[in-house]
Amino acid sequence: MEIRVLGPLSADVNGGSIVPTAGKPRQILALLAFYPGRVIPVPTLMEEIWGTELPQSAMTTLQTYILQVRRRLGTAMGPDAPGSAKEVLATRHGGYLLQIPPEQVDVHRYEQLVTAGQNAFEEGADDRAANAFRDALAMWNGPALVDVRVGPILEIEVMRLEESRLVTVERRIDADLRLGRHTELIAELTDLIARHPQHEGLHSQAMVALYRSGRQATALDVYRRLRARLIEDLGVEPSPQLQRLHQAMLTVDPALDVICGPRRSSTFDLYAA
Repeated sequence: MEIRVLGPLSADVNGGSIVPTAGKPRQILALLAFYPGRVIPVPTLMEEIWGTELPQSAMTTLQTYILQVRRRLGTAMGPDAPGSAKEVLATRHGGYLLQIPPEQVDVHRYEQLVTAGQNAFEEGADDRAANAFRDALAMWNGPALVDVRVGPILEIEVMRLEESRLVTVERRIDADLRLGRHTELIAELTDLIARHPQHEGLHSQAMVALYRSGRQATALDVYRRLRARLIEDLGVEPSPQLQRLHQAMLTVDPALDVICGPRRSSTFDLYAA
């Protein structure tokens, strides 16, 4: 089985899709996929599907949805499969579980790559870190579960993944900056700060990339526009780190020309207190 949640929901067995067409069974499959090998309690499944307003027939309806997923699973597995659909999507006391190895779900492979990248980053192995982060990000095919109506449980998972994705982008850019790839990053960072107009970390990276590419005036303009936006929208000044970075650019601080050392966690911390 191969399940993908980093984009549209996809679940294939022997080349055949087992993703239900109906919305609520899709939610169940997606939720079970996030926790392979773990029992998901019935109340958790019900909360995902109906929230706090459970219908009187909730238990019977949930069992029907489980049966629909099992039927698709059984059809894809075929009559000669060594196990049965009931063994793969198994019933346990108080809940259900998907009995598959975690590596058959893309989100678990993604998280392994992110962890490997972070470890390499902290060791100062910037090239290895950048490659691991890049491989992790390449697994995405759009917003997580973009074609699934998510309830309160899946919504948390989707938000967590989207935040992880953005942090991974930042860390990959940090590694690339430490490798001296500042000029190649300018176009990507220009797009990112347009998409995240109040994100100070991305703005600091854009400033450093521009500055190291000989575009000091443009780097300072990035700060000016961010500061104006923060004051207008939130009534706050940029963080002390960003202010110190701005001051360093005004004074042409030589430290800006040095790739961050391996003990620095990010470009944003270049001028941390």
